[in-house]
Amino acid sequence: MSKLPHITTSIFTVMSQMANEHQAINLSQGFPNFPVDERLTTITAKLATENVHQYTPMAGHPGLMSKIAALTSASYHRAVNPATEMLVTAGATEAIFATIQALVNKNEEVIILDPSYDCYEAPILLSYAKPVRVALNDDYTPDWEAIAAKMNTQTRMLIINNPHNPTGKIWTAADFLQLEKLLTLYPDVLLLSDEVYEYITYEQPHISVNTNEKLRDRSIVISSFGKSLHITGWKIGYAIAPEHLMKEIKKVHQFLVFSVNSISQAAISDYLDIVDFKEIASMYRKKRDYFKALLSQTPFEILPCEGSYFQVASYASFSNENDIDFTKRLITDYGVATIPISTFYADGKDLKLIRFCFAKDDNTLLQATERLRKITR
Repeated sequence: MSKLPHITTSIFTVMSQMANEHQAINLSQGFPNFPVDERLTTITAKLATENVHQYTPMAGHPGLMSKIAALTSASYHRAVNPATEMLVTAGATEAIFATIQALVNKNEEVIILDPSYDCYEAPILLSYAKPVRVALNDDYTPDWEAIAAKMNTQTRMLIINNPHNPTGKIWTAADFLQLEKLLTLYPDVLLLSDEVYEYITYEQPHISVNTNEKLRDRSIVISSFGKSLHITGWKIGYAIAPEHLMKEIKKVHQFLVFSVNSISQAAISDYLDIVDFKEIASMYRKKRDYFKALLSQTPFEILPCEGSYFQVASYASFSNENDIDFTKRLITDYGVATIPISTFYADGKDLKLIRFCFAKDDNTLLQATERLRKITR
């Protein structure tokens, strides 16, 4: 009997397979198609000849962990003890999985805010716990009344994602004040903050849970070098949490992967000495603005993108199709692959919205929008 009977092939895999079958331009999966920084590949090539090919310590490469602590201090003014409050993981997905498996128990409840990324629910179910899905408002701000209505003595964890995938929404200081008030009423509830797009933000500043003294002692903050440094295939993420929580997460991690790819950790450690995260944000801001300008020449209505490398757009003005059928038709008729937003909701809520990934080179974005301009209202 399956432990995950209702979980099938992800929409990301489905759309990418269709894109390959129809030679469509793939703006569905969230990975860049432009080259990695040559400085990073040069570092990696040099390290390949050095003695960095054996297991690192279970929690991570010591040099990298020291650099992460320095980065966290510089970015958020939080002092982190690498030995007790940090874990390098096989991508953010493993960090999320290990956290939930370690800290959530049978019959407890975990609140997920929809639309949500698809990696949250499975580890909850595998813990024999209950995922509780609560929809964000239609402008993707938190619906605090709805969230509060689902909190109870069985609630173990609340998962937030900021900057948000798929919508690019960023939480405000007011959102965090409401979160503080709510969690004050439930002192045993943990906060899992998925912040993998933390360094890809634009006009609005990213507010990290790392900066919040009232929340961080009960929080696990998840980050991703794969996203921040556009090296998604390296699968290097990390988690920061207070020692009493991190101790439990490490217990799962050591039997899940034990330690993470050694040369990747060593290379990122060296690269952090020279990379400027502000330049990365600036690069993505230019891509967002370029793609937005191109997309404005199509029938789509463009929604705000405050962070991440995703652009959400509405097709409601020219089609009444459900978003899954519409995105499939975009592939077969126009040769562009995107993601339907309804698949991020437990109930399949369909607002006639789709998600584009603009982490692509300019020529790819231009070719895709030239195809999309052929759509008629």
